[in-house]
Amino acid sequence: MAGRVDLDGNQIKPITICMIGAGGFIGSHLCEKLMSETPHKVLAVDVYNDKIKHLLEPATLAWADRIQFHRINIKNDSRLEGLIKMADLTINLAAICTPADYNTRPLDTIYSNFIDALPVVKYCSENGKRLIHFSTCEVYGKTIGAFLPKDSPLRQDPAYYVLKEDESPCIFGPIEKQRWSYACAKQLIERLIYAEGAENGLEFTIVRPFNWIGPRMDFIPGIDGPSEGVPRVLACFSNNLLRREPLKLVDGGESQRTFIYIKDAIEAVLLMIENPARANGHTFNVGNPNNEVNVRQLAEMMTQVYSKVSGESSIETPTVDVSSKEFYGEGYDDSDKRIPDMTIINKQLGWNPKTALWDLLESTLTYQHRTYAEAIKQAMSKTTAN
Repeated sequence: MAGRVDLDGNQIKPITICMIGAGGFIGSHLCEKLMSETPHKVLAVDVYNDKIKHLLEPATLAWADRIQFHRINIKNDSRLEGLIKMADLTINLAAICTPADYNTRPLDTIYSNFIDALPVVKYCSENGKRLIHFSTCEVYGKTIGAFLPKDSPLRQDPAYYVLKEDESPCIFGPIEKQRWSYACAKQLIERLIYAEGAENGLEFTIVRPFNWIGPRMDFIPGIDGPSEGVPRVLACFSNNLLRREPLKLVDGGESQRTFIYIKDAIEAVLLMIENPARANGHTFNVGNPNNEVNVRQLAEMMTQVYSKVSGESSIETPTVDVSSKEFYGEGYDDSDKRIPDMTIINKQLGWNPKTALWDLLESTLTYQHRTYAEAIKQAMSKTTAN
């Protein structure tokens, strides 16, 4: 930690970070990084702390005096402004970001991602505090290429599907497709943050994650999350693999995605934290364009990786096709491709992702098999007994 310097060779001074949503998947990995590799202090704000308990207890940990947990629901807690005032930087990770909720709980989704974020932006702006706000790659919506004829050669032209922070339009489906409630709320808070920067001098950085994957991501239904919930695609597939059930391919699994390892992504965030002169005023895609697959290919790869890490053979029918209406309910719609352009983050922060898709899947599935397999077997045996 001694003698840490930023990208311009300047000594990095310890700062205090108010991290909202510190108890979640991204927050827990970012807290780990900050505690183990930097001198910074974290005011960890969340409703739950299960994923960061190992950083908070016992009190004899080397970093015990540098992390404090504050159990706060940012919807209605007057203590939030005080914590933001105490910090040099606020990182806002709080969000409802599970696609299954977008059309079944659109009001909660909009409130969580726009209304609840408003005070955070306001307190940072009024108190002259820097903000790193986590948005989403979903703000891009559909690609221009999605509207071209299926056989158009232009569909192969990167100009029609690679997503650029400062050029690509944000194209959403019609209002009755409530799946876009999340993307729309996220886009509006981005616009508000940008306006606060332009009009009131707010120092901000906006992060657009492209499918960050790794240990502790999302939930496994009925084990460390609600039994009736539907997590995002990778945890959904993990749940099926752990239970030896077919992986459900929504609308044939045609959608294309890129996946990035959480530890690579956290490296990028740390660069943003410690290089404000290079990061302020920028929106950054953080993804791995080299790890592109469609959802069907992802299912096939995960089935192979899980067989390797678990030692179990694949089930006879590894996948099954379902409609989006059947899986997500009325009002679902989807992006066709999400390929990030990495020019800006590479130029500003010199960052590139490293981990290949097979390796990040192996790390994630090894963790999930070790953590959940026994609990799922017990849950299934109870169900059978009943």
